[in-house]
Amino acid sequence: MAIDQTVLRKELRQFVTDSFLIGDDQVVFADADSFMKNGIIDSTGVLELTAHLEEKYNVTPTDDEMLPANLDSIDNLVNFIQRKLSGATAS
Repeated sequence: MAIDQTVLRKELRQFVTDSFLIGDDQVVFADADSFMKNGIIDSTGVLELTAHLEEKYNVTPTDDEMLPANLDSIDNLVNFIQRKLSGATAS
């Protein structure tokens, strides 16, 4: 299952803005900006983010995938989701 990157970026940004910035779209962050370093998402927020990935994209990070390299920015999320979906097999 492939998702258009532009759509994916927009959906993820909207989720982050609505869930962690309480809809404050005045907070500006680039797709490569770290959520943790910029105080956008804390460790509890990562759990909410992973729940969203499971619900919306059917992507469940394994324990060893719970890394900033996969989850700490829009860019990292897009790459992670696309890798997971391209490697996913139908159940």
